[in-house]
Amino acid sequence: MSTPLLKVTDLRAGYGRAEVLHGLSLEAYKGNVITVIGPNGAGKSTLLNSLMGIIPGQGLIEFEGQSIQELTLEERVMQGIALVPEKRELFGTMSVEDNLVLGGYRQMQLGNAQWRSRIDDVFDLFPRLKERRLQEAGTLSGGERQMLAVGRSLMSRPALLMLDEPSLGLAPLIVKEIFSIIETLQKTGVTIVLIEQNARAALAVADHGYVLEMGEIGLHGKASDLAQDPRVIETYLGAAKKKSVGA
Repeated sequence: MSTPLLKVTDLRAGYGRAEVLHGLSLEAYKGNVITVIGPNGAGKSTLLNSLMGIIPGQGLIEFEGQSIQELTLEERVMQGIALVPEKRELFGTMSVEDNLVLGGYRQMQLGNAQWRSRIDDVFDLFPRLKERRLQEAGTLSGGERQMLAVGRSLMSRPALLMLDEPSLGLAPLIVKEIFSIIETLQKTGVTIVLIEQNARAALAVADHGYVLEMGEIGLHGKASDLAQDPRVIETYLGAAKKKSVGA
């Protein structure tokens, strides 16, 4: 079997003295989508923040076969890891295009003379952003802001893209569009770690799934198998029938 692009072993992380992740392990292979589902407070965002180097952790994080445990956030970005945070964290008073330009910093630092051409790729993926390229990011709709956040991350041509709750607060039609884009991104070869409360939609696009409960992996396996697992259906999918897809 090939070496995982991302391998996490016995990861412990938290805030101050409060440990949130208790020895978590997972793997992601090149070109795959893995999803981590679970209730609020389970530690999903903590996991991404630890993988990105935003908060410290103990254990082993390997990327492309090398430990990145001691690397800073900036160094992990330069290695090819990108995070789209739940709050999107755009520069609201800057234009759509300028936000994208900032996302190209890694490629510029790597000496890629064609890094600006990546903007055209992003506009092909998100035509709506092209229409609004001169518009301030703070004036965009929720769905457009999510598209811009993803597009900005893609400017760095990451090997690993981590998405934190991309459907949060969006209307059902926009949620459907976002998940369609995730499927399109997978076809380009990028590896995706998807944190998502919309378990039904997440498992539908993922190759492998992990159920995170109270800081520990309670269950994992092929996403299609988890979608049929009685425990997952009762806890995470059954309730989805009573809600809209964007809930």
